[in-house]
Amino acid sequence: MISPVLPTYNRADIAFDHGEGPYLFDEKGGRYLDFGTGIAVSALGHAHPHLVAQLREQAGKLWHTSNLYRVPGQEKLARRLIEKTFADTVFFTNSGAEAVECAIKMARRHHYAAGAPERYRLITFEGAFHGRTLATIAAGGSAKYLEGFGPKVDGFDQVPLGDFDAVVRATGPETAGILIEPIQGEVGIRVPPPGFIKRLREFCDAKGLLLILDEVQTGVGRTGRFFAYEELGVAPDIMPIGKGIGGGFPLGACLATERAAKGMTVGSHGSTYGGNPLAMCAGNAVLDLVLEPGFLEHVRAISGFMQQNLAMLAAEHPRVIAEVRGRGLLLGLRLHVPAPAFVAKLRENRLLAVGATENVARLLPALNIEEKHVKEAITALGAACAAFETEREAV
Repeated sequence: MISPVLPTYNRADIAFDHGEGPYLFDEKGGRYLDFGTGIAVSALGHAHPHLVAQLREQAGKLWHTSNLYRVPGQEKLARRLIEKTFADTVFFTNSGAEAVECAIKMARRHHYAAGAPERYRLITFEGAFHGRTLATIAAGGSAKYLEGFGPKVDGFDQVPLGDFDAVVRATGPETAGILIEPIQGEVGIRVPPPGFIKRLREFCDAKGLLLILDEVQTGVGRTGRFFAYEELGVAPDIMPIGKGIGGGFPLGACLATERAAKGMTVGSHGSTYGGNPLAMCAGNAVLDLVLEPGFLEHVRAISGFMQQNLAMLAAEHPRVIAEVRGRGLLLGLRLHVPAPAFVAKLRENRLLAVGATENVARLLPALNIEEKHVKEAITALGAACAAFETEREAV
């Protein structure tokens, strides 16, 4: 008999009852340090007092009206995002995948409005992950996500990450733009070569292409900057975001310049739930905290502390940890032991992490963790490493 919940996940046999700060508590009261944060979503931990207070107030006033009317919370959140980024305009969605869909449509529509409807293809990169819709799995190009869903949605040309010559070769008269993540998260925290995205920006400018940076996982403080592009010396034309912007509430957005968005006229795109008052309240509450003076400086400082401790841990357990990867609090351990087993062993030690391909365990803690939480995580990581070493010696 099929499960009442569609069995598309291999779920761990654990259920959480409540959370507090960086901790989750299971139904029996067991406490876990959450360094997975719902896959980089709960950026401020669990049950943050400011988010709870703001959502309670909004829930007692108004949940939903639809985009047939003005939504003041949208206007406020859009203005704040525009003020702090390259963007001139914002479209709100319910998720990062929807935000990427909007970005894809916007890039195609931009060229259509410019009299070049044949320019609809996007160059994307091997190992990318842009979501689970039919278009976004085609953009990512992963065979395991495409399998069984019929013909791949047309319009995406994958090339190896970091291969600029391949980008040039893939560009043709139908090319509309380039879609890339500043850091590839799902594939195991892969960072493009230094200067690569800057070269893509220059290439786009020279060829009349749009540069789309998928900051769904890297955005809203995760790398130690408000958005990762700030350290690249470039700005995109379009930027889909999600995950951390809602602090755990389903929320995404697509940011764009006025030029890039010129084809998105009345009726060209829409969303029933996107940008509803509850979501906008959550997004504004998150920005209240992330944009506070000193918040992003704290992320960078705690990241440095954590990376230093992870490097020492890797030196102590070279038979288990092959490499420490990442930026800010988007970190990963490439392992010599199976990553799923390592993540399970961490869970036994009351630390939650997230697996990735390339045999990587991702560490994605809340952005407001403290040194004591890093030390607690390092203890659990060390215990997991020691357990694997003991098992190997016993063989």
